[in-house]
Amino acid sequence: MNIVFMGTPDFARESLKAIYEAGHNILGVVTNVDRPRGRGMKLQPSEVKEYALEKGLTIYQPERVKKNQEFIEEMEKLKPDAICVVAYGKLLPKKILNIPQYGCINVHGSLLPKYRGAAPIQWAVLNGEKVTGVTTMYMDVGMDTGDMILKEEVVIGENETTGELWDRLAKKGGELLVETLAQLEKGIAPREKQGDDFSVAPMLSKEMAKIDWENQSAKEIKNLVRGLNPMMGAYTYLNGKKIKFWKVQVATEDEIIAEDMDFLRNGTVIVSDPRDGIFIKTKEGILKVLEIQGENARKMAIQDFLRGNTIEEFEVFE
Repeated sequence: MNIVFMGTPDFARESLKAIYEAGHNILGVVTNVDRPRGRGMKLQPSEVKEYALEKGLTIYQPERVKKNQEFIEEMEKLKPDAICVVAYGKLLPKKILNIPQYGCINVHGSLLPKYRGAAPIQWAVLNGEKVTGVTTMYMDVGMDTGDMILKEEVVIGENETTGELWDRLAKKGGELLVETLAQLEKGIAPREKQGDDFSVAPMLSKEMAKIDWENQSAKEIKNLVRGLNPMMGAYTYLNGKKIKFWKVQVATEDEIIAEDMDFLRNGTVIVSDPRDGIFIKTKEGILKVLEIQGENARKMAIQDFLRGNTIEEFEVFE
């Protein structure tokens, strides 16, 4: 099948790789313009562009797509059978949606109609979901509102981070896209409307990364920590210094001596030991810290951190 591929991050790269290795003819790859990244803030290509360069594919990097007549005409000249769109980052105008005979096919990192929007994988982890998955759909002018084609469920591990789930879903998404294209070509691809029972997964904000010791339980903080790993990390303050948590657990009963701690403020350190680690009182349950990052320092296991840093018992995280 003759395909134009649109995508930007590593999640999309897996889908591009899958359809390339499946033998489809990639007429062109559309991705975002190079952005400054890293310490030196030098212009860097997207992960999709890097793969396209590696395979010698034609690359398009329009600043904008809507009302970009020159770009639209270029896509029309290519006459693709399908346009595959995976985490491209831009809504497509109707003129582009109408170009391919099989339509514009999107890979989305959730079981639609649940978690439409920009951050479906992150919100599934943040909300403590047990199951998520990937969906392929026919795109329309709305945000993830098109008719669904295929779905595949994925069980979320109890301690799985967004980064780990992201990698698994990216691979599943590529496999599902290949199967979707095969069914489209055979004329057997299903089509199912989403209906109105949907939820939204908006962009993440820096403000949501701060731990709220007064109102969040140990389980909620655990989900926050793993949901924001590796993008930004959940953070708190101790003695005015910013501390990030990268891995935590809800402490079990046999890890903590059963004592009346109701008089302690939430956020209070109840155990701090280089061997046993740090345990913190929350609104409900005790949080055990496994991986931590001090201000202007690298992330490390809590035991290594406590060998060079002091956190006293009964100190209170802000």
